[in-house]
Amino acid sequence: MLYSYGGVVFLIILLLELVTVVIFFERLLHLRRAQVDHMDFINGVCNLLDRDNALEAKMICEETPGPVAAVVLTAVRHQNGTPEALRDAVDNTGRAEISRLERRVVSLAVISQIAPLLGLLGTLIGVIKIVYLINEQAPLIKNTDLTVGLMGALVTTVAGLIVAITAHSMYALIMVRIERIVQDMEAAASNMVAYLTTKTPAS
Repeated sequence: MLYSYGGVVFLIILLLELVTVVIFFERLLHLRRAQVDHMDFINGVCNLLDRDNALEAKMICEETPGPVAAVVLTAVRHQNGTPEALRDAVDNTGRAEISRLERRVVSLAVISQIAPLLGLLGTLIGVIKIVYLINEQAPLIKNTDLTVGLMGALVTTVAGLIVAITAHSMYALIMVRIERIVQDMEAAASNMVAYLTTKTPAS
């Protein structure tokens, strides 16, 4: 019913809403898998390293998803390097993990900006239809004809705003979760670097 008023623009806005929902839940599930208790994880890895069991520590890191495990694994692999090399390796891994967390999230921000513009486009198309009817068919014009053009303008405007609000809200929620995971990752990286740079090699 609404399509008959909003036309192609309305369908495009609906498609953007579908894309928004798919991206949101895909990223939400990914972030949920990526979040771990970084302190418990680090303590477990450090206990293994204290017993000179680096191989098992690496296996645990490889089996655990998320950026915390990734930076800890990098630290364990470079534990015999210089402190500078260790920090550089951990920093590089951290940047790569942040990029992986933010993958496709920017699409939500783009959609939140495009959707209102599409709604405005639909509004202008509806207004143009009304003006055309008034100018070209003034003697024969019916109230229903004007109503169709007005409804087209209103439907696309409302739909565009709904999609924009939805996309912006989902983007904000995802970014909050990412920020928390990044904070855990940075804390894990700092703790591991401090632990490994002060760790006395076994004789």
